Amino acid sequence: MKKRFPSWTLGLVGILLLILVPVLYFLPRAQSKNNPAAYLPEQAVHVDHADIIKGEFTTGQEVTRACLECHEDAATKVMATTHWTWESKEFDVPWRDEPATIGKVNQINNFCIGTQGNENKCMSCHTGYGWEEGRETQQAGEENVDCLACHADPGTYGKGPFGNPAEGVDLLAAARSVKAPTRENCGKCHFDGGGGNGVKHGDLDESLYFPSEELDVHMGGENDMLCTDCHWTEDHQILGRLLADNYTIDPQEQVSCEQCHVDQKHEDERINTHLSSVACQTCHIPAIALEDPTKVTWDWSQAGEDGRKDDHFTYLKIKGEFVYDKNFAPTYLWFNGNNEYRYLLGDPIGEDGITYINKPAGSIEDSTAKIFPFKLHIAEQPYDVKNNYLLQPITSGEGGFWSEFNWDTAFELAQEKTGLNYSGEYGFTTTYMYWPTTHMVQSADEALQCESCHGENGRMDWEALGYPGDPIEWGGRK
Repeated sequence: MKKRFPSWTLGLVGILLLILVPVLYFLPRAQSKNNPAAYLPEQAVHVDHADIIKGEFTTGQEVTRACLECHEDAATKVMATTHWTWESKEFDVPWRDEPATIGKVNQINNFCIGTQGNENKCMSCHTGYGWEEGRETQQAGEENVDCLACHADPGTYGKGPFGNPAEGVDLLAAARSVKAPTRENCGKCHFDGGGGNGVKHGDLDESLYFPSEELDVHMGGENDMLCTDCHWTEDHQILGRLLADNYTIDPQEQVSCEQCHVDQKHEDERINTHLSSVACQTCHIPAIALEDPTKVTWDWSQAGEDGRKDDHFTYLKIKGEFVYDKNFAPTYLWFNGNNEYRYLLGDPIGEDGITYINKPAGSIEDSTAKIFPFKLHIAEQPYDVKNNYLLQPITSGEGGFWSEFNWDTAFELAQEKTGLNYSGEYGFTTTYMYWPTTHMVQSADEALQCESCHGENGRMDWEALGYPGDPIEWGGRK
């Protein structure tokens, strides 16, 4: 006779199953949820093109036509991105009656000032060829998409005037070297933007080509992450829009730490109480320009002087005086991911002596804003004394300031390109431009500690941030 189990055991088994099945089901997901590496995108398998690409090439356009034989839609997809247009969609902005677009192709900055009329130099960082034909012609042709800029081995390829391949480039060798973009591909433009290594950004420079873990915990050491590990890419649309060249940015187009660090809390609950008001970057990027210095001031009013010795870090006749700094604390502002204001061509200069090229949006009253680190770049740049707006000169090429060292000629030449009238009288005014700091991320043991921000020697200007004083003394955010 078979031995029977008591009926109550069946109930016990049922209860255990009810408990264990959900636990076993969700445990792997909970573990992956807190494992940032589990969220990294799968990188495309590299296909060696050495035996695929045939023939000789004399122009970049010929290379692109060869690429499109297999990648039929690639150019169309690139042409739908801001890497190609260098211009945003139209925005309704509160200080203008008409919608306006914002981008490198049509806006002023406080570094090299502007690209319009300066395409022979500026477009060496554009993903296209043929800018000598003018924007309308250049932007219309699929064959003008420069596949090599992002996909060729940087050791084999470089760009020259008007975005075309540099003289002497072996286009066949470059085409055969193509693969998925690396840090070297992205860094050629993003590390050297604004006129040289580390000029524009305080957290992007050539030290990140092959960084140590101490320089950047993501890109260095065993992680060795690519730019596209964070800047997720689909159909050539790359996440991560730059604050300086936009007004408002769709959150779906932005990169965030939470893409991979999903619901990841700190062991110390005191730190977790900061998460609603302090960005991850604020604590984990305690300093910028850690190895290579970055430009913090640029005085164009000193440009063109004779008899001064050129030195990349202090003075260049074509650009004026500079101050560089390294390993310094960022500037902290409330930030919700957008701009409160972005200077548009023709806007009046600031009444208080400072003209803001951009103003990060956010305040202590904004529940979507967090305290965020920025590099502040301060410049002295030209403006029209009578018309009271910033001027964009023609700097490179025939008649440009870099050859003639004549501001009047440079402004007169620019009128047709910018649509701004030059009155014949110019001066120089102070401008501020903010760059969000998101790279050179440090590990937890190198992040800011309590005393870094709080106490007598804390780095935060609490009153400027809207607090009546150090929050640790009275209880926190309003």
